[in-house]
Amino acid sequence: MSSHQVISRLLSFLRNLNESIRQALSSLRANKLRALLTLVGVIIGVMTIIAVVSIITGMNKYVAGQLASLGPTTFFIDKWGLVMSEDEWWKAMKRKEINLDDMRAIASGCPSCEEVGALAQTNQKVKYRNQHLNDVEVKGITANMEKITDIITESGYSPTDFDVDHHRQVALIGWELKDKLFGAIDPLGKEIKIGDDYFTVIGVAKKRGSFLGENQDNFVRIPITTFHKLFYEKGASWNYWFAIFVKASDYKSVEKAQDEARLILRARRHLKYHDADDFGIKSSETFMDLWKSFTFAAFFVMIVISCIALLVGGIGIMNIMLVSVRERTKEIGIRKAVGAKRKNILSQFLAESATISVVGGIIGILAGFSIAKIISMTVGLPSTVSAVSVIAGIVMSFSVGMFFGVYPAMKAAKMDPIEALRYE
Repeated sequence: MSSHQVISRLLSFLRNLNESIRQALSSLRANKLRALLTLVGVIIGVMTIIAVVSIITGMNKYVAGQLASLGPTTFFIDKWGLVMSEDEWWKAMKRKEINLDDMRAIASGCPSCEEVGALAQTNQKVKYRNQHLNDVEVKGITANMEKITDIITESGYSPTDFDVDHHRQVALIGWELKDKLFGAIDPLGKEIKIGDDYFTVIGVAKKRGSFLGENQDNFVRIPITTFHKLFYEKGASWNYWFAIFVKASDYKSVEKAQDEARLILRARRHLKYHDADDFGIKSSETFMDLWKSFTFAAFFVMIVISCIALLVGGIGIMNIMLVSVRERTKEIGIRKAVGAKRKNILSQFLAESATISVVGGIIGILAGFSIAKIISMTVGLPSTVSAVSVIAGIVMSFSVGMFFGVYPAMKAAKMDPIEALRYE
């Protein structure tokens, strides 16, 4: 085949395609209500997928960034582990508490552990003069927790070894407390009341913002020994969380450090070799895997809903194309009479069907991104617009149009030209 013939066929194909698209758009304009009802399924299907993919992709990146703040070499140990059911919760509730002696044992017996600290947490009312905040996270920490976690001090300092050793009533406050309790006043050196006891503010943490709707700046950090004396010994042990935080020397040593810490705790808790751990070891990877399993389940449900909507939309497109074939029977007869072949009629109606579906897909893409943006602005979580999701939306709508356009197109292509010309 010569280059001239190739170019000629290509130009002929483009002319036919242009005519098919023009005919499809003309049909949509002529029957706006019918076209809208036809496209609803495709619009909803594509819109749902685009919105869900945009939100989940953005949230995955956001969650990964937040969990990365724990550090790839850091993990923590508590008595709870990953609790996924009420039965698991009750079992974990009955377990022996992890304590500071366990932390010291790991610190002295774990060669792969670079830093070993502890954090205890409860919720209390915090007051300064006539201002107060309820349900503030009060965190008792060892001095090295600033090295292990990502709390950055903006002014002042975090509780030191001296503060921990001497049970001092000093506090590092989060940005929320500085803003709500002190306003423009410098909080350093001021006294706040935590529960029933007074503490001197020695530092203010840098603002962190929110994570999945939870305020990360509504906290107070105090020496863990002071926390133990004021909250644990006063009978609040049932209402607080305690965890040992471990930072391995490097990423390659994390698994080894976890094994060493596990063996130490199992020995201290007198567990036999066949007994399951009565504590949990968790890292940022643990939570990321859990998060991905949750988002995958949500994504799967949305895919099913989208497929149902696309199926409905496809059936609607097939129906409108059947109506179009019937209305244009004489036109089909004339085209065949002047030399149009089956493949020409087939390709024309397939192109029209695909065009109608792609129009719905484009509307769905725009609507999906708009919904994702609105949800993102309302909830305060990011959404990500990707070229892959746009291409996927167009490909899906095009495929639906082609698949459901086959039957009407075949029906048009198989028409007898004489019978078609007689049609009134």
